[in-house]
Amino acid sequence: MLQSYFATVPIFLLLFVVPHTKADLHSEKQALLDFAAAFHHGPKINWNSSTSMCTSWVGVTCNRDGSHVLSVRLPAVGLRGSLPPNTLGKLDGLISLSLRSNTLSGNIPSDIFSLPSLRFVYLQHNNFSGDIPDSLPPRLIYLDLSYNSFTGQIPASIQNLTCLIGLNLQNNSLRGPIPYVNLPSLKNLDLSFNYLNGSIPSGLHTFPASSFRGNFMLCGAPLKQCSLGSHNTTLSPLVVSQKPSDPSNKRLKIAIALGSFTLLLLPALIVVFFCVKKKVGEQNEAPAEKGEKLKEDFGSGVQEPEKNKLIFFEGCSYNFDLEDLLRASAEVLGKGSCGTTYKAILEEGTIVVVKRLREVAAGKKEFEQQMEIVQKLDHHPNVMPLRAYYYSKDEKLMVYDYSRAGSFSKLLHGTRETGRTPLDWDSRLKIMDGASRGIAHIHSANGRKFVHGNIKSSNVLLTIDLQGCISDFGLTPLTNICASSRSPGYRAPEVIETRKSTQKSDVYSFGVLLLEMLTGRTPVQYSGHDEVVDLPKWVQSVVREEWTAEVFDLELMRYPNIEEELVQMLQLAMACVAVLPDTRPSMEEVVRTIEEIRASTSEEDKFRGSYPFTLYN
Repeated sequence: MLQSYFATVPIFLLLFVVPHTKADLHSEKQALLDFAAAFHHGPKINWNSSTSMCTSWVGVTCNRDGSHVLSVRLPAVGLRGSLPPNTLGKLDGLISLSLRSNTLSGNIPSDIFSLPSLRFVYLQHNNFSGDIPDSLPPRLIYLDLSYNSFTGQIPASIQNLTCLIGLNLQNNSLRGPIPYVNLPSLKNLDLSFNYLNGSIPSGLHTFPASSFRGNFMLCGAPLKQCSLGSHNTTLSPLVVSQKPSDPSNKRLKIAIALGSFTLLLLPALIVVFFCVKKKVGEQNEAPAEKGEKLKEDFGSGVQEPEKNKLIFFEGCSYNFDLEDLLRASAEVLGKGSCGTTYKAILEEGTIVVVKRLREVAAGKKEFEQQMEIVQKLDHHPNVMPLRAYYYSKDEKLMVYDYSRAGSFSKLLHGTRETGRTPLDWDSRLKIMDGASRGIAHIHSANGRKFVHGNIKSSNVLLTIDLQGCISDFGLTPLTNICASSRSPGYRAPEVIETRKSTQKSDVYSFGVLLLEMLTGRTPVQYSGHDEVVDLPKWVQSVVREEWTAEVFDLELMRYPNIEEELVQMLQLAMACVAVLPDTRPSMEEVVRTIEEIRASTSEEDKFRGSYPFTLYN
């Protein structure tokens, strides 16, 4: 097992899941029974003093040892009435509270928002009233009080919530100015359809206008510019002052407007003209990025095709030759340290991937011997098979199956064209599970002598159902450039010194891949002084300062029920990137740990499926 490897992880990481205080589980159970007794509710709440609160009560989740209640989620269960004090406020370890879409009314008891462990609060679509409490949990990550009847002002204490990622107060009756807010972690904000007035604080100017719509007395970016005296106005949005219009002034204003419009329009037309001209020029002069023939791009590198044939591996069902491949239309998929990868569409419609190697160190005999080694690897669903290769003095090509779903790198980080697509926790786990299985299969073959040597997110290809597959096995020994400049950020410390990859350095690279998955960040980070910092060092620095919530990808923070799994995966990743190779786990241990985490997640999902509402809030 991996307990010995986790010794390097600071113990306070566990505090992200396990609260400081030791709660009396019996008193927590009684507090929840008192809570349920205060309401009229339907049959969905099956709480009973004679049953186990942690294993059978709908909507209640405890920590693993059953000593604390971590979350209470009762959305849309028919609760009617006011929240009773001295009930939920006794759950000292409560992290997540969701009572959305009920018929709750009245004020929120102050003891609930006094819980220091509370991170996620979802109370939207009720009829709560009164002021939003000034005292809010200091480590709050997400607060949703939308679609209620809250009055008064937004509390200034919002500024103290340095971990806050999401704040939704839309469709209430909040009044007054927005307090000064400058929260670097805040990514989701909605204050729309209230009665807020004055200017929007500069710290919120980056949010879209939709975050503030329906507040007719608000002004400033991203809304209309504030006029003199609008900062402290308290007038009703329905009051509009008008002055009699002078016809001559009106004509003058129209003339000025037309002149201004013409002056503004002329530069725009000039810019459009030159942009179109540049685009046409790029289309006429662009290199073979898309639609060119492979033969045109490779030039004279492919010579004497009758002597240097395309060599297909055993079991390959493709039916084309070298000339067919060279006539294929090509599109560049990516340019890496070891070569350029093309998507090739043959005339009969077959699509393959062609990797064009550069700076190959091996001669023909050594190259062919390496291809024989690659061919020895038994087929595995999580290893992308090499289908064929071509060798000549000036050109070396590798042919693979085409993966329509692309790579994990593009899915996680997006591209300039597509942007970033949110990737949920289950999908990330599934991809990492598949990738780890593929690497473990490589390590177990040929008397445990095989090494991949170039594990990175762009070499994890995806099937349509998001299975992770490792590609580019066997290419590392063939190229000169890979040993020195391959995959910045993924290389283990000993590889940087010796330029020799081992199975333990593969484990290190996979650990970086896990950190990339958890943080959503690229393997190379830059400090404020343009200093290059690799991802493991960045994570260690954040963890050392106890900013644990800052480590994880903001997209993952939408799922308040996965904190424990996140920490477990972080522990595994940090074990993999240990400085000393011998202290790193084997890939078999990594696979086993990921499977255990996936299994625990599946069990929780199965339990949550027993009641008809989502767990996001």
